[in-house]
Amino acid sequence: MSPARRPDPPPLPTNDVRIAAAGTVGWAIALIVLLIAGLSEQHQWWLWVCVAGIVIGLFGVWYVPRLQAGRQRQEAAREERTSS
Repeated sequence: MSPARRPDPPPLPTNDVRIAAAGTVGWAIALIVLLIAGLSEQHQWWLWVCVAGIVIGLFGVWYVPRLQAGRQRQEAAREERTSS
């Protein structure tokens, strides 16, 4: 018989918006470097990779606070139902 499993620890608090913003800045820097370096015609698609990374990062910066607020509302509603 195996010993009883301990409960999972609570998740560590993180600043997810800062992480998304840092990734977005990284893609922007990569785009600037590629524009300065100049790419051959066959490697120009790398510019669009950087643009896609910037767009996805900006979406993350916009979306993450809304996601976290929704999770907090769900948790508050769950606590309210449990305490009633």
